[in-house]
Amino acid sequence: MFSNKNKDLDVHLVEKNPFLGAGVRTFFYGGHPYTFGPRHFLTFNKEIYKFLNSYVPLRSCSEHQFLSYVEQDKNFYNYPLNYENIKNMPDKKKVYKELKNKSLSKIANAQNMEEYWINSVGKTLYSKVIDKYNKKMWMVNSNRKIDTFKWSPKGATLKKSNNKAAWSEAISCYPIKLNGYNDFFDNIKKLNTKTYLNSVVKKISITNKIFKINNKKIKFDIVISTISPHLLLDNKFGSLPFIGRDIFKIVIPKEHVFPKNVYFLYYPNDEKFTRLVEYKKFTKYKSKSSLIGMEIPSTNGMHYPVPFKKEIKKSHKYFKSFPDWYFTIGRAGTYRYEVDIDDCIEQALEVGKIINNGHYDGSLTNKKWWKLWRY
Repeated sequence: MFSNKNKDLDVHLVEKNPFLGAGVRTFFYGGHPYTFGPRHFLTFNKEIYKFLNSYVPLRSCSEHQFLSYVEQDKNFYNYPLNYENIKNMPDKKKVYKELKNKSLSKIANAQNMEEYWINSVGKTLYSKVIDKYNKKMWMVNSNRKIDTFKWSPKGATLKKSNNKAAWSEAISCYPIKLNGYNDFFDNIKKLNTKTYLNSVVKKISITNKIFKINNKKIKFDIVISTISPHLLLDNKFGSLPFIGRDIFKIVIPKEHVFPKNVYFLYYPNDEKFTRLVEYKKFTKYKSKSSLIGMEIPSTNGMHYPVPFKKEIKKSHKYFKSFPDWYFTIGRAGTYRYEVDIDDCIEQALEVGKIINNGHYDGSLTNKKWWKLWRY
């Protein structure tokens, strides 16, 4: 993620996939471009936006709306919910009463996600839009098992304004080109970098700074890793669990399927899937058909670190065991769910700055490093 301005650096990039870009790579299905996610860019950091926009020209999608279908009400509401939505609920009086009686002290002292949200929005709203969705999302039978809960990607909560845009304050955008972010990653091959595709680091010797890549031993001075820390230390402290995703692609013989400006549909009910996305809302691909993506949580893949205190505590043991020359960044690398594209870029730029400026002297210790990106 940083340019190799220092020609003395011998940079090796190891990627397990046959391509660079991982979860933000654009693929095509029936001509339709799509990314898993899909990976639109969302940030409050203007400098990070400017950086990415200089490499990947971005278009604003600040108008985009998300809807949530509540089966028990037989109705769609905005996601995140806003106070205007409550007016259309059949049990609005009960909802208003519960919101009025919420306790700030109980919110502050909540021990798990169920307690936190019931005390924040009341039992009725919790039952409608949070309970079943989060059980599906994290593959648990009770939200009481989720004991870190004050996170919420980019501040999703009950909105007071009637602004229907999902992210009315953050910068929300998507690449203009149909191939998305691909050029950014493909241009890495033009840098003074050795790239290993279809490759994995099979063994690491921290003492000797030697890695084994494709049965070849290579010595390194600095390592920047974006994979889960347990993978390189042979589960020394135990495996760190992740939630994966199964993505099903459906082409519909209609130019547009969702209402205007609606990009996602969320389903907090008994369905196995969590949400649907109409990809062309992001990509602006022109066709007489539309590609819909259906997401189902699964154990396939390592997409989302689980927000359990015991697992986070376990990840800290790994971070503390790495030496100062080993930087672990990104969502998987920091074992932190709410780390998004903008955070990954910021972390990578910080490491690149340390290396390119020649200021790497161990002053930013590993302990300090992971604490910058932890709970």
